[in-house]
Amino acid sequence: MAAEALEAFIGIGANLGDARANALDAIARLRRVPGIGVTAVSSLYRTAPVDSSGDDYINAVARINTTLAPHALLEALFAIEREHGRERPYRNAPRTLDLDLLLYGADIIDTPTLTVPHPRMTQRAFVLAPLLEIAPDVAVPGLGAAASFAPDVAGQRIERLD
Repeated sequence: MAAEALEAFIGIGANLGDARANALDAIARLRRVPGIGVTAVSSLYRTAPVDSSGDDYINAVARINTTLAPHALLEALFAIEREHGRERPYRNAPRTLDLDLLLYGADIIDTPTLTVPHPRMTQRAFVLAPLLEIAPDVAVPGLGAAASFAPDVAGQRIERLD
């Protein structure tokens, strides 16, 4: 019997190399992962680094349906990051590609390797703006409507790209 598909949201970010191309390629690679169906992708956004350094980031959010278990989905995201040469020399280092599992259905997950909802998603305009673009009514499990956090990040610089 096939596993039932769950809706999940993936945060996409890059600020090294051709960040726009890296973000778009990540979306294309997500579409090719068995067990993942991409159902919506936000616009691309340019944002200043938060708790980081380097060039501006290109960010987006993808909505997917997946039959993968949460840790298997995380491993698939890590594999795409590695294909882009992602290195993790220190926390919040500039990156060629960063894929974050933001939401996994209505699940709350807290393991040594995975925390869902993503612990800082409600504090980041670069997550909330693209997320709310494609899912304006989405709720953050345990916290409530994602839109209710938008005023808290209104001061963060973010630019929607064409």
